[in-house]
Amino acid sequence: MTTFSLQASPTDAADWLDLARRAEAAGFDALFAADHPGAVASPFVTLAAAAAVTSRLGLGSYVSNAGVREPALLAADVATLDLVSGGRARLGLGAGHTPAEWRAVGRERPDVAGRVRRCVAVAEAVRALLDGEEVTVDTPDLVMRGARLDRPRPVQARIPLTIGTANSRLLRWAGAHADVVGLAGLGRTLPDGYAHEVRWREADTEAQVAQVAAGAAGRATPPVLEALVQQVVVTDDAEAAAASTARDTGLTVEELLATPYVLIGTEDEIVAAVAAHERRWGITRFVVRRDALDPLTPVLGRLAADAQASRS
Repeated sequence: MTTFSLQASPTDAADWLDLARRAEAAGFDALFAADHPGAVASPFVTLAAAAAVTSRLGLGSYVSNAGVREPALLAADVATLDLVSGGRARLGLGAGHTPAEWRAVGRERPDVAGRVRRCVAVAEAVRALLDGEEVTVDTPDLVMRGARLDRPRPVQARIPLTIGTANSRLLRWAGAHADVVGLAGLGRTLPDGYAHEVRWREADTEAQVAQVAAGAAGRATPPVLEALVQQVVVTDDAEAAAASTARDTGLTVEELLATPYVLIGTEDEIVAAVAAHERRWGITRFVVRRDALDPLTPVLGRLAADAQASRS
C-alpha cells in the first residue's frame, strides 16, 4: 500500500499541534521532524508534543545526523518518544552532510567514507541499545563503554529504522539492515552545507535501487523504499510548473516529471505517477514537505479508496 508522510518543523505551538491533527485527519502515515541542531527545533521535543494530540501518526526525525548525535542520547530520545506516543516512534538516521553541525560539537566533518563509517556505527549501537543490549565500541569513528538503555524501554518490540542516503555503501548496508531506505537522490553538498546537486535521472535512481537490492540479497523481507519528495504541485499544466525546477537541476522537463522526487500534475497524473514509481522502482512510500498537506489531501483519499477497493 502506498503511504505518504509529512516532514515539517514548528513555527509556534498552536500551528504545530494543528498541523499534527490535520496530517492525521488527512491520512498521512507519519509526521517527521527535520534534525539540524541550531537551525531547526529539537525533533524529539516537537514530536512528543505532536504525540499528545494524535493517536495514529508515526513520529520520527527525518533524519538525525549520525555525526553529531551520540547513540546513548539518541536511543534514550527515541525510546522516550516511543513511550509517550504509545509505540509510534520511528528512528531515522543519515550520515550528516552539513559541516557547521559537525563544527558546532567540536568535530570536523570527515570525508564521505568516514561519515558512512560513523553512520553505520551509530545505527548499530542505537539498534543494540533499543534491543536491550550493552554496547562497548572503541574505534576512531565511535567510542562507547558499557552503555545500556535500562529505562525507558520502548513500547515497540522493534522501532523501525530508516536510513536516508544516496551513498552506494550506505545504500547496501541499509538494504541489509534497515526497515526503510529513504531515497533522496542527492549528490554533492553545495557550499551552503544544506543544498545538493541532484541525482534524479532514471539511470541514477536505477543505480541506487540496485545498491539496496544488492544489500538485501538473502533477506526474507527486504526494506521498504521511500522517496523524499522535494516539490508537489497540483496543476493542469505540469510542463509549465516543472520548467523552473528542471532548469535549476539541469534536467529536461520530461526527466523531471519521471523522477520520484517531484510530484507535479493533476490529481489523476499524480496518482498515475505514484503507481508508476511503484512498478518501476518498488517505491511505495513518499515523504513530502508541509506545503503539500492541503494539495495532497484529495490524492490521499483517492489512494486509500483504491486500496480499500483492491482488498474487497
